Amino acid sequence: MIPRHFYSLGRCLLRRHFSAQAQEYRDHTPVMLNESIKHLNPLDNELYIDMTFGAGGHSRKILETADCKLITLDRDPVAYEKSKLLADEFPNRVTPLLGRFSELPALLKDKGIKQSSVDGILFDFGCSSMQMDTGERGFSVSKNGYLDMRMDAGRDPNQITAREVLATANEHELYKIFKIYGEEKKAAKIAQTIIQARYMFKNIDTTHELVDVVNSVCPDEVRLDKLQRPQSNATKVFQALRIFVNNELNEMNYGMVLAKYYLKINGRLVTICFHSLEDTIVKRHIAGNLVNEVANPVPLKYLSPMLVQDQQTIDHFLSTPWKQLVKHVEVPTEEEVDRNPRSRSARLRAALKIK
Repeated sequence: MIPRHFYSLGRCLLRRHFSAQAQEYRDHTPVMLNESIKHLNPLDNELYIDMTFGAGGHSRKILETADCKLITLDRDPVAYEKSKLLADEFPNRVTPLLGRFSELPALLKDKGIKQSSVDGILFDFGCSSMQMDTGERGFSVSKNGYLDMRMDAGRDPNQITAREVLATANEHELYKIFKIYGEEKKAAKIAQTIIQARYMFKNIDTTHELVDVVNSVCPDEVRLDKLQRPQSNATKVFQALRIFVNNELNEMNYGMVLAKYYLKINGRLVTICFHSLEDTIVKRHIAGNLVNEVANPVPLKYLSPMLVQDQQTIDHFLSTPWKQLVKHVEVPTEEEVDRNPRSRSARLRAALKIK
């Protein structure tokens, strides 16, 4: 039997690891910071939720703008450790929470937070810089590491990894993942090549192995990003796997529903999205284009890792409770894109809860 003190030592080392990673991103630059704060409009003595804490840039600005209370949520233990550092810096003002959107109701209940009690909610969807820059977590096409891609960093032992998806999904399932989640034009050929690789020699275990497989499908193709810079052929495949592994779009749907229930009348919602699937979900929630409070289409019901919709809560169609504060969508300034190229795909929407 393993002595009890070994477990305590392991937990201590894990906390140190996460705290060190969190401290490393203290100077991280948040995307569309000024626009977010303008639309959120933090005021003294009010309550806000940063639903996607990440490296904490937006949260810090909220706390510096007004003498308010802030709840921070993130599913990533590294981000959670970062939020606890922020709570130490702003005593009695920050409540850090660890969990997914679908876990938030239980977390808020434990803190005595009721529905219709929050003044503003901010979402910054997608993958954080901390996740992308940590090669061993498998999010980045440019850094070699095990194909993990779990935002929860193993917190949920039942969550599948990207490597397990590539090792077990059939060709049609892989095609749908790449086509729907990644909008990859060569999804069929890439899926076929992965299956062939699996049968011919071995499973694909690392990020560089996956990049090599994708490159073999389009060896002479040069892809450009929105700044007309060379982009990896595997970027969309990585995006698709990440979204699928983390059930991101279903979680997004649930998060948008929660925003409606927890905001006060005249409470403010601000969202930042980085690709069309995310932005479509947000846009349809704000417009009221929903069925059972789910923005359609909800991709890949056939292979969803988890169905997060609570049918006791989400059981009827409602017209939109939102008034748009941004007529269409806001994008980063040219100066911000030059300063922070990762902001190039950002799309900001803001709305007021009116009923």
